[in-house]
Amino acid sequence: MKKFDAAQERSLKTDRLESDFVVVGGGLAGACAAISAARAGIRVVLIQDRPVLGGNASSEVRLWILGATSHMGNNNRWAREGGIIDELLIENMYRNPEGNPLILDTILLEKVVEEPNITLLLNTAAFELTKRDPDTIESVRAFCSQNSIMYEVHAPLFCDASGDGIVGFMAGAAFRIGAESSSEFGEGFAPSEERDELLGHSLYFYTKDVGRPVRFVAPSYAMKDITKIPRWRSFNAKEHGCQLWWIEHGGRLDTVHDTERIKWELWEVIYGVWDHIKNSGEFPESETLTLEWVGQIPGKRESRRFEGDIMMVQQDIVQQRRHGDAVSFGGWAIDLHPADGVFSELAGCTQWHSKGVYQIPYRSMYSRNIRNLFLAGRIISASHIAFGSTRVMATCAHNAQAVGMAASICREQELMPRDLTDDQHMRRLQRDLQRTGQFIPHVDIPDEEDLATQATIVSSSQLQLGELPPGQDLKLLDDSQAMLIPVQPGRVPKIHFWVESTRDTTLTVQLRACSREASFTPDEILSEVNVEVSATAGLLPTTATNDGRISSAPTRYVSENQMDTPSKDSRRVEVDFDTVVETQRYVMVCLLANPAVSVSLSDIRITAMLSLNQCLNEKVSKSAVQTPPSGIGIDSFEFWLPERRPGGKNLAMQFTPPLDGFGPENLLRGPERPTSAANAWVADATDSSPWIELQWDTAKLVQRVVVSLDTDFDHAMESVLMGHPERAMPFCASTIRILDHMGTILAETTDNHQTRCGFTMKPTRTDRLRIELNNVAENIPVSAFRIRVFST
Repeated sequence: MKKFDAAQERSLKTDRLESDFVVVGGGLAGACAAISAARAGIRVVLIQDRPVLGGNASSEVRLWILGATSHMGNNNRWAREGGIIDELLIENMYRNPEGNPLILDTILLEKVVEEPNITLLLNTAAFELTKRDPDTIESVRAFCSQNSIMYEVHAPLFCDASGDGIVGFMAGAAFRIGAESSSEFGEGFAPSEERDELLGHSLYFYTKDVGRPVRFVAPSYAMKDITKIPRWRSFNAKEHGCQLWWIEHGGRLDTVHDTERIKWELWEVIYGVWDHIKNSGEFPESETLTLEWVGQIPGKRESRRFEGDIMMVQQDIVQQRRHGDAVSFGGWAIDLHPADGVFSELAGCTQWHSKGVYQIPYRSMYSRNIRNLFLAGRIISASHIAFGSTRVMATCAHNAQAVGMAASICREQELMPRDLTDDQHMRRLQRDLQRTGQFIPHVDIPDEEDLATQATIVSSSQLQLGELPPGQDLKLLDDSQAMLIPVQPGRVPKIHFWVESTRDTTLTVQLRACSREASFTPDEILSEVNVEVSATAGLLPTTATNDGRISSAPTRYVSENQMDTPSKDSRRVEVDFDTVVETQRYVMVCLLANPAVSVSLSDIRITAMLSLNQCLNEKVSKSAVQTPPSGIGIDSFEFWLPERRPGGKNLAMQFTPPLDGFGPENLLRGPERPTSAANAWVADATDSSPWIELQWDTAKLVQRVVVSLDTDFDHAMESVLMGHPERAMPFCASTIRILDHMGTILAETTDNHQTRCGFTMKPTRTDRLRIELNNVAENIPVSAFRIRVFST
């Protein structure tokens, strides 16, 4: 037993922590910044004022993680963010395809606590700081409410990933709140005058069917008349969670200091809405539903935005401007919401997409006036308009990975954030990021330490794609359908496909491409063919050229490796676009809508190829064609979207000559995803034991091998609420084995599901490495994007 005498006052227990890098805020951005820095070898303290990590993605808020993939509802193909956020999303898919937010909590915590260089302080709020001089932070003070300990955390480098920018605010960093006028940056979508309007907060609720009648008595503070909400008729008994993202409020208030008020007003709305659903009599299907969960803290969208050495603006996004210091990318729409939120007469949001992904510059990720302060998350340097796109969580996390890596280089070389804008340091940062799987559009830094780039590479086989053979399924052309295919310089191959028609008709087939490099909006028509198709029964197959002429051709339905044959009434059509392309690029073979015609589908799926529909995704667009008002600086174009698996089968096609460009030489360079080319090695479909071999003229000391695989970067992997059909991506090799020149197995795994599979081995001197790969998915040839080999 201990006794303590009365005292006039007492001081809290105080722990002083020394670190290389302090990250304040444990949302996805803060967690990814901390992991990135820790894996690069520096000591990190991660301060989080909540009991869990993840911020808006956590079980406390339950918003799905999204970024450039935009629910697969835009033209950003293969656009899921790489690196650590990709690792997290894939792990969540593997363990949690049902989208349970509690499981996501455990994954985020696991990834952080597994890093020995991270000291994690949960339930700990930063509230004060000291400065070494007017421009330099020396330490942050934070208090943990659960253990009553005051922490004084000292470091040469700090990162504000707190969402509201608490560290930047206290340090005196320059920031903005509200919308800039259109005249300041020439943003056509900005208002004519500055406005104190923001995107608001949201709260979500979950329901559960318990199989018996459930009574609900509303609390006294519940809204009594939900007809005050203009969209009140949109509420129903089926949608819950972040499907109701538009339950939003606070855009005309102080979204920092009025948060508690906003939360209470959102509670009034939620409980009033549930009272209406349960007790109005309009929703008998709700009788057995109970209100399982209501958020206790709101998900925040916008508050302070801090100023860096550059401020991202609308044109960076829409025009996809290039930056020499690009370290990340975005691709979500410019997505702005009415300031009145759920009480607005306007639509819940206005979303304008760009033609492809855009670069995000490093200069937007540190304070322009606090020399040792990095910015991560939604507070990076961006105008209100650009913020509408950069604010989403996967983009924030991807940026933060760059911040963590930058901090490690700064610490190693005793630099400050701005110093890395020097060309030599920037190339080092970009190279180190790409080593970890970070995708930076239009940037590929040579890696002289990668021994694989010094090797000759051979493989057991490589795909020469002559055919995607027809299966049993047909697709009615009620919408236009297309295949996105990579082609090499030269004449575009002749395309054969199989159709059935209920009547004599004309089918229009177009060859399209994107006017912007490594983007996939098909805004250029390279060639057009009109095919006269007769009712199929009893007719000969035909060939069409781009002048519309028809000729009969012999039927050859079955290829050497074909598994299925089309219907006996299908006709094989050949289209010759008579088009030459100057560089390797993606083209789109578009079969325009014709409800009389059906096209055969194939059961074969191939890395770096996709089928697309000309349609809309209601989650992110109001039309299948983006048609903005004139004068706002937004492009008009069509949306061509993939269908989620198990749908989305490829169109059955033959290519004469076969599609090339899937050779093993692709494994020695980036990017590590399809861009202007497939960028992948793909084995032949008949190769039962695929392998790659690296050969050197002299023996090399090998200790680490990293294999980058195909985990379908086109799949959005929403983290909660939406279910997914697979735990592991079917394109991804699950078995990888590394062997030396003697055939000795140096390392292996049989249960891989991640994009990047790394092996650290006993140092071995060899002049040859063989990498054997296999997967268990049927009808999908083995593939890989990159092999890296290091001596340390």
